[in-house]
Amino acid sequence: MKSVIGYKIGMTQVFTEEGICIPVTVVEVEPNVVLQKRSLEKDGYEALVIGMSDTRENLLTKPELGQFKKANVSAKKVVKEIKGDELMGFEVGQEVTVSIFNAGDLVDVTGTTKGKGFAGVIKTYGHAIGPKGHGSGSHRVIGTFATNGRTNNRVHPGKKMPGHHTVLNKTILNLEVVSVDVENNALLIKGAIPGPKKGLVTVRSAVKDVHIKPTAKTLVDYTVSAE
Repeated sequence: MKSVIGYKIGMTQVFTEEGICIPVTVVEVEPNVVLQKRSLEKDGYEALVIGMSDTRENLLTKPELGQFKKANVSAKKVVKEIKGDELMGFEVGQEVTVSIFNAGDLVDVTGTTKGKGFAGVIKTYGHAIGPKGHGSGSHRVIGTFATNGRTNNRVHPGKKMPGHHTVLNKTILNLEVVSVDVENNALLIKGAIPGPKKGLVTVRSAVKDVHIKPTAKTLVDYTVSAE
């Protein structure tokens, strides 16, 4: 399994030589620098700790700076742990780029959804609306907090209450990699993926098998030569 982290740039469309229009999401994958390697002997599992996007050292704590200096790399804004047996050949200080993927690969993309701001229980959980008469003071309120009788003087964990709506980690499965642009560190992935523009996403090899595997498509090249 392979995995990288990157930024969602936005959506566009590309055309195949047969004239088929494919909607794609552009994911910019800056070189993922290996900071640490997790091993079975020491940590009980195998993974890579990677960093992406340079940042100023004065924005980080001393422990955070320590791992960058130990790996002899510049300070990074994003640090994340990724797994994949095909990644364990990389050593500390090396870069994981988009070149590990190929056009036609199936991937799972994980991101944080946009969210819809503050919302009440009616919109978020579908609770019933209260009486609509003029004398009613509870048109859209949450109602009782009691969970086990009137003497239960606390709110139990997990109680459905108003709050920030739909900011969740979401994974879209079995998306096709339409194109890999190694020169511009970009992946073109068919369809939509979670999150806003410039949102952080994780792209990994698909974990579920599909009966019909996609094949690499030949895209129309619109670049103009300098001649």
